[in-house]
Amino acid sequence: MKTKLFGTDGVRGRAGAPPLDTRTIRRLGAALVKALPAGSAAPHLLVGRDTRESGEWIERELALGARSAGATMTSAGVISTPAIAFLTSRHGFAAGLVISASHNPFEDNGIKVFSGAGEKFTETLEAQVEAIVADASWAEPGGEAPEVPLVDLLDSYVRHVREALNGQFPTGARRIAVDCANGATSGLAPRLLRELGFDVTAMGCEPDGRNINLACGSTHPDALARLVTARGCALGVAFDGDGDRAIFVDSNGCVVDGDAVLYLCARQLKERGALRGNAVVATVMSNIGLEIALRELGIRMVRCPVGDKYVMEELLRDNLALGGEQSGHIIFADSLYTGDGLVTALNVLRVMAETGHSLDALAGGLTTYPQVLLNVRVREKRDWTTLPAVATAAAAVEQRLAGNGRLLVRYSGTEPLLRVMIEGQHQAEIQSWAEEIVHAVKAEIGA
Repeated sequence: MKTKLFGTDGVRGRAGAPPLDTRTIRRLGAALVKALPAGSAAPHLLVGRDTRESGEWIERELALGARSAGATMTSAGVISTPAIAFLTSRHGFAAGLVISASHNPFEDNGIKVFSGAGEKFTETLEAQVEAIVADASWAEPGGEAPEVPLVDLLDSYVRHVREALNGQFPTGARRIAVDCANGATSGLAPRLLRELGFDVTAMGCEPDGRNINLACGSTHPDALARLVTARGCALGVAFDGDGDRAIFVDSNGCVVDGDAVLYLCARQLKERGALRGNAVVATVMSNIGLEIALRELGIRMVRCPVGDKYVMEELLRDNLALGGEQSGHIIFADSLYTGDGLVTALNVLRVMAETGHSLDALAGGLTTYPQVLLNVRVREKRDWTTLPAVATAAAAVEQRLAGNGRLLVRYSGTEPLLRVMIEGQHQAEIQSWAEEIVHAVKAEIGA
């Protein structure tokens, strides 16, 4: 059995194939219970899922495994990842689990795990779970996996989310567009925003088990941009499949990513005196322009590896208030220690209300360097620095950048991809350099 199960965002793979086959899922459910801190006798777990067709059977198998180790499990049904994180902590569950592959296509699925404090499992806990799963001295349960009892806790989460707006309503932003990626926020986001008084045009709200993230959502904002300009909306917000990230579109149809959200929210938090530590956590993927813009505001930027669990760890370590990723995972630590697309959307609307500025004006203070990001599918994840052709090509690019940009080469934590990212002064130039590295990668380990 494969010993390494967890990536940057939980266990992920093709539904029905290892590590998301029936046997491994049952063992994982039992191992999660066995890894809980001492004193968690007969622990009660909460589980939720996005709209993928594989979610229900994975939920049943996971619950069967957990029960075999002495736990009980309750399902919140289709619900966002941040909702499970919040509800786990608020209602005293020993752990929370989310069955989702986030922005991936429907064929994939995954399992994310939160502690009783609503924080993602640390790598130490993940390693303990992996060791228990791989231990051949015990057997997973057999038999049919029954349905998991349902509980409705959504109102508790909704009350929590509404607090982010703090009663602030931007006068010029009543008409907004929302893209729910046919995912976990489909039944909630448009309704909540309408209850708050916004004129909402919604898309991506008709999940069928297979259309999650399909040409919609935070990774495909083009259709939302067209909708925003066609309807004359003040802004658009696109969530991903499990609702923990948000990407925005301004009234001109221009995409506003996580870097811009970090910038405008950090500036306003500092204005309120609420930016603890006078610092923002961002990952190695954030544009160097964000670092420069924050520095001009007197705000320090702390970089960490890609993955919102690493952002969370930095926030906790230094007791900071704000962090996130260019992809739209934004963590407002005073709200929750995981990304929440709805909370992010309401915080952006709050900044617009407090400043009286449009989204494009707020994001306009950030000047981003041209950036190229190319993905190469690989057959194995070998240390790229030991591949002669790749290392030589990367060294040549570093020399050409000469301090006027950045090169980042890293493997995806959830897919068999090597990512090549370059930031520099000229788009065509860095595109050519990135393609040189990609060519070398394909020659060495391309799939």
